[in-house]
Amino acid sequence: MPKQAALLINLGSPDSTDPADVRRYLAEFLGDERVIDVPFVRKVVVPGIILNTRPKKSAEAYAQVWTDEGSPLIVVSEKQQKLLSERVDIPVYLAMRYANPSIKSVLEKIVADGIEELFVMPLYPHYAMSSYETVVVKVEEDLKALGLQERLYVEHLQPFYKDPQYLDALAESARPYIEKGDWDRILFSFHGVPERQIRNTDPSHAHCLVTPDCCKRPNPAHHVCYRHQCYYTMMEVAKRLGLKPDQFFMSFQSRLGSDPWLRPFTDQTLREWAESGVKKIKVMCPAFVTDCLETLEEIAGEGAEEFKHAGGEAFELIPCLNDHPAWIQYMFDRVKQWQAGREQTVEA
Repeated sequence: MPKQAALLINLGSPDSTDPADVRRYLAEFLGDERVIDVPFVRKVVVPGIILNTRPKKSAEAYAQVWTDEGSPLIVVSEKQQKLLSERVDIPVYLAMRYANPSIKSVLEKIVADGIEELFVMPLYPHYAMSSYETVVVKVEEDLKALGLQERLYVEHLQPFYKDPQYLDALAESARPYIEKGDWDRILFSFHGVPERQIRNTDPSHAHCLVTPDCCKRPNPAHHVCYRHQCYYTMMEVAKRLGLKPDQFFMSFQSRLGSDPWLRPFTDQTLREWAESGVKKIKVMCPAFVTDCLETLEEIAGEGAEEFKHAGGEAFELIPCLNDHPAWIQYMFDRVKQWQAGREQTVEA
């Protein structure tokens, strides 16, 4: 068999909380045409305004969650890499879509190590052009730039939002927090995206955000519809946890700019719940498999503060999958499944 390896790819993080490092990270992140898909905003507003005002504020936010080991996202991703490496019989590499270690540098190391077949695992359960798609495209671009397309066979793990084993893992990781009781509602907060991106990825341009209850009505567009996939994940996890319809809700966080983004917004939902008498809540962030700035600072920090300021009493963030054994088992099984498929292909 050819020499094989797996490559985990996560979002990325600044190298430090220094505003200069944060600015470099934001420049790469917001310069991605699949993250900011409006050319004028990406080419004029981002360098002319955002990169001159946001790095200092973002650096302060990162400082709130930074650990002695470094960025939480990087530290936990490295734990995932280590735990998976201990179980599989092939090397496991780790790269970040933005900042370090870069996809290009890791691909160079992979080929230098003699790897011939690579299983790329974007750590995004749901399909979105600004998450899963940009990772797949970046891998292909860097392979081409390095002239490695003929030397390295690559397959990608597909979005796994509806994989029963992933859904079981997500429910299992959340169950201890749910079974504690003493809560009024559960909020499933997913990372937001502009509405236009949902419409643009709909091949028909006639279903997503157009048809009433579009996420609930079966349609071919759902295989690339981020909103539907978030809804599906929430419903399946709620079913596994035995939640009643009036006990859970879906919202979207982290919007940027003035264009319409997916609603309802998480911050508004938290405020409205508290003002209406909801006192005790727990929040899950299933768009992420690793806790990061968006979960630890935006939700557990700012979100909790806003909820309590509006009258709420108890707020708890349910951690992401992180290094939960069921999540490591899920990744292990996907690697073994890929290996088995490659072995059958070679034998055929």
